[in-house]
Amino acid sequence: MARHTKKVGITGKYGTRYGASLRKIVKKYEIQQRARYACAFCGKTAVKRVAGGIWQCTAKSCKRTMAGGCWTLTTGAAATA
Repeated sequence: MARHTKKVGITGKYGTRYGASLRKIVKKYEIQQRARYACAFCGKTAVKRVAGGIWQCTAKSCKRTMAGGCWTLTTGAAATA
């Protein structure tokens, strides 16, 4: 059976390359981009990232496509503006 990573999580694919600090930064962004977010239209937690800045609700009743941040659905700058 394959061993699971304990600390490195999703960045285990990089092995010992690139340095620990850079891998920690990449880990934060990769977790954010692969997470599911709540849809503003239907309210379900079904919004997934399609490409950089493009997000789509995967609920059968919604299927809306929306623009957002590159790594997260909403950005801090957009929330304050």
